[in-house]
Amino acid sequence: QVQLVESGGGLVQAGGSLRLSCVASGRTFSSSAMGWFRQAPGNEREFVAGISRTYGTNYPDSVKGRFAVSRDNAKNTVYLQMNSLKPEDTAVYYCAATDRYILPVRISQYYYWGQGTQVTVSS
Repeated sequence: QVQLVESGGGLVQAGGSLRLSCVASGRTFSSSAMGWFRQAPGNEREFVAGISRTYGTNYPDSVKGRFAVSRDNAKNTVYLQMNSLKPEDTAVYYCAATDRYILPVRISQYYYWGQGTQVTVSS
């Protein structure tokens, strides 16, 4: 069993930056792919970043060049650096983990989820 705990959310002005963290419990972190998703009110949950166990990364066009995912296996932690934030980035951000896929982008491919952290970007 893997437990994920996100932190680092908050209120920021447009153009600002935030760094989210997700700490994982369990012994399988280094062999897991990690992902970040977000869900705004009334919207479906969407993929925003992923990092494989070999440090490959993947982003959708909506955040490419602004968001950066990284991981520190020694700390069982994955990060999401978010720069040039826009009001449309406002959402609850979730961390997710899977040991079944290399660099998945679909919700169904992730087996463990955190509770989420709120990010609000004001205009």
